[in-house]
Amino acid sequence: MKELDLILRDGTVVTHEGESVADIGIADGRIVAVGNIPGGKAREEIKADGLHIFPGLIDSHVHFNEPGRADWEGIETGSRALAAGGGTMFFDMPLNAHPPTCDAASFDEKAGLAAEKSFTDFALWGGLVPGNLHCLEQLAERGVIGFKAFMSNSGIEDFSCVDETTLREGMKRAAKLGKLVAVHAESEITTSELSKRAQDKGKTSIRDYLDSRPIYAELDAIHRAIQLAGETKCALHIVHVSSGAGVALVASAQKQGVDVTCETCPHYLVLTEDDVEKLGAVAKCAPPLRPKSAQDVLWRYVENGYVSTIGSDHSPSMPEMKRDKKFFKVWGGISGVQHTLPLLLSRSSRRESAQTENGAGSQSRLTSAATSNEVELVLSHIARLTSFNVAERFNLPKTKGRIAVGADADLALVDLKAQFTVRAEDLLYRHRQSPYVGRALTGRVVRSILRGKTVFHDGKIVSQPMGQLVKPNP
Repeated sequence: MKELDLILRDGTVVTHEGESVADIGIADGRIVAVGNIPGGKAREEIKADGLHIFPGLIDSHVHFNEPGRADWEGIETGSRALAAGGGTMFFDMPLNAHPPTCDAASFDEKAGLAAEKSFTDFALWGGLVPGNLHCLEQLAERGVIGFKAFMSNSGIEDFSCVDETTLREGMKRAAKLGKLVAVHAESEITTSELSKRAQDKGKTSIRDYLDSRPIYAELDAIHRAIQLAGETKCALHIVHVSSGAGVALVASAQKQGVDVTCETCPHYLVLTEDDVEKLGAVAKCAPPLRPKSAQDVLWRYVENGYVSTIGSDHSPSMPEMKRDKKFFKVWGGISGVQHTLPLLLSRSSRRESAQTENGAGSQSRLTSAATSNEVELVLSHIARLTSFNVAERFNLPKTKGRIAVGADADLALVDLKAQFTVRAEDLLYRHRQSPYVGRALTGRVVRSILRGKTVFHDGKIVSQPMGQLVKPNP
């Protein structure tokens, strides 16, 4: 074996298939060996004993708001926060940029800025909005990861929600282009009517907002999107599903042969509507946080593999946009890209290791006692939800989303025993606000490695921006 650039020694390697204690050898940005690697053959060695090595997190749902709204966040600050959370790649949504990513020129502008500023690799979503159907082909040629549409008001003036005709035709064209369509699934008719009705009566409280976006508004939109996907033979991904009932619709459609998957977000798994009333605007999002009963069912669907991916839906804003006595006017977005892995790991109340009969490895099981029926997640399932499944569903090159020979050396080293409290001063966002501030977590990311180079180590970004655009396979 030729001299290696880096060897990670004796870490517990977590893949989508399981865990084992092993060395990882890296050369030219790629993993070249996983197993027992003889000493003295690397320019650098890192002792990883006591640490778990995950594939770098791929966050398929972020809003970094650049160009045009970098004062809300920005690619530089957003990607460094992602790296601090063990992330090595993000998919940026099209709507919060100005102009939104709805044609070739806007794609090129955002891709150029990301290549200059990002600390992690990246992919870009293209928009599907009324009036841009003729642009879908040029966006596909540029290498968009897929097309994003809103079935309700997006909150952004220059990114309109789709009417049914546009969504159907967009799905037809996406299917021909081999591209997936992702939808924000809430019924515009229901949410706009309930919102108007409440505000006309002067009802503008947190509770009034929550009541204006009921679960059935989400279910109606999911059901209709699935119908259109089946009709057009388009691959469909439902983003930020907030309840188990929504996942159930997806699971049922899959059994009927529809090519549909879904994502949920950490905030739907660890926060409830009670937290919105306690924390206020910092916990406002759409769909909103749900009752504990809906969350419990959602966890069981996650446990049983019906949720394909977990994305942060990091949707920041300037602090003043989170301040208004009328809760309907407050910006609806949660800042969370830095803590996806720790939030998932911290869901457990105990950890168990069960050795396999052949001694090839172990499965660390994360168990939650927060419900009457305990929810268990093995670490390999977390690796699937945050990395492997993302790469598979979005047709990324086989170099992404896995720890295997030939893959990019995109890795997150995590101390599962480390406990910490989220502090505002430790957030790397442009605006240090998050509903998780003050929350005790277990599982600290101590190092993030992108293509063999350390980007984040012990609380600090230690590299220059080095992100590259990653295009899905043709």
